[in-house]
Amino acid sequence: MADSEPQRILLVRLGALGDIVHAIPVAAALRRAFPQSRIDWLVSAKHREILDLVPVIDRRLVINDRRPAGAALGGDSDATSIVSSIGALRRGRYDVAMDLQGLIKSALLARASGARRVLGFASSYVRERLARLFYTEIYDPGSRGVRDSAALRHIVDINLGLLTPLGVRCGVPEFPIDAVDSAAARRVAAQTGGRYALLNPGAAWPNKRWPPARLGAVARALRKRHGLVSAVLWGPGEEALAQQVVAASDDTAVLAPQTRVADLVGLARGASLMVSGDTGPTHIAAAVGTPIVSLFGPTRPQRNGPWSPKDIAVSRDAICQCHHLRRCRLASMCLLDIGVDEVVSAIDTRLAAEPAR
Repeated sequence: MADSEPQRILLVRLGALGDIVHAIPVAAALRRAFPQSRIDWLVSAKHREILDLVPVIDRRLVINDRRPAGAALGGDSDATSIVSSIGALRRGRYDVAMDLQGLIKSALLARASGARRVLGFASSYVRERLARLFYTEIYDPGSRGVRDSAALRHIVDINLGLLTPLGVRCGVPEFPIDAVDSAAARRVAAQTGGRYALLNPGAAWPNKRWPPARLGAVARALRKRHGLVSAVLWGPGEEALAQQVVAASDDTAVLAPQTRVADLVGLARGASLMVSGDTGPTHIAAAVGTPIVSLFGPTRPQRNGPWSPKDIAVSRDAICQCHHLRRCRLASMCLLDIGVDEVVSAIDTRLAAEPAR
């Protein structure tokens, strides 16, 4: 290994699930460029599961950033507090730390690692401008205020740009995610005869959720037009929402079992299609190549949507007045402007582009 190549690299992206998926190509590109280097990732305990499926990472440093300070320091599989984690980071003796999150917290942890080089985004781009003070080198993806440069580039490409100071260039983004046996995926395959679509009504932001009754109507159309039974996904606190979709489907949808991240990967690999808003399961499905019709309102599909040119985003971001807000400030959120017929038409187009799946 050349002296100029970093031998120990730390990636800092604590959450959320979709954002971690969007950062996986950085780890893949680093592994290709520096095959002998050690690549570690600092992640929140809540989102560790997806990284367990990423083989290009050597160690997952798990932090419980909501645990009270002073918690005992654990091993690779144990979550530690922020204060306790700093000692573990310093023992890593990193040459390079990369902050892919842009928060003061993530930037501070990257700098506290003791890495000689700490890479981050320019202050015009990071979520918290003071994070810039902790970096030794910055990458500027473009003026955020103009909204015709970084704002219209996909976050995957922006993340890969942070490799520029290391002299690493990446072509097609790679998402190395291991396939694992999933009882949930086997159960859904058995219930649906092996051909199914995934419908995902939930999202952490209330204004990213399309009405369950409309998803139920989509399930009916999928069965009638394409012979697909729909499996309705749900996460913590979302089972009742998913049951509403099943109830509105006239027996053309089934309730998926409770799923772990590994189950989502298995279900997505076997699905003919996924219909969902801008949320973590959507990005997992995109990473493993599932055909997708996505619904966007308060976020922009150009930046956050599925990246396959065949995938279709049905979007109302152009009329949304609550961009990047968790809750709509208006009487009627922009996602309600999307009708069932428009989504069904997008599904017809998307499935026609990949009829063999």
